[in-house]
Amino acid sequence: QVQVVESGGGLVQAGGSLRLSCAASGRTFSSYSMVWFRQAPGKERDFVAAISRSGSNTYYDESVKGRFTISRDNAKNTVYLQMNSLKTEDTAVYYCAADPEDDSNRRSWGQGTQVTVAS
Repeated sequence: QVQVVESGGGLVQAGGSLRLSCAASGRTFSSYSMVWFRQAPGKERDFVAAISRSGSNTYYDESVKGRFTISRDNAKNTVYLQMNSLKTEDTAVYYCAADPEDDSNRRSWGQGTQVTVAS
């Protein structure tokens, strides 16, 4: 089972940018589709963005479309989430998840990284 570790969170002013990274262990990273979720205080964990195993297909929640970009580097076993034009409502713990062969039933989760957007 792959292990994933997020990094890159922090405090940023509204309108600013952050890039999250998610590093995965193992030698089969390219067999995993990768997904970013977020969870704000008192709320459920929500889908943010996903990327296919090859990186050729990406998917976004409407709330981040046009502001966030998901990408991956299979040579580095890493997936990224570039977040631009951040809003206070983007404040949440961001989680990376790995789905082996696109199977969400065998999903592996990271520990999360906090993103705080100040007004």
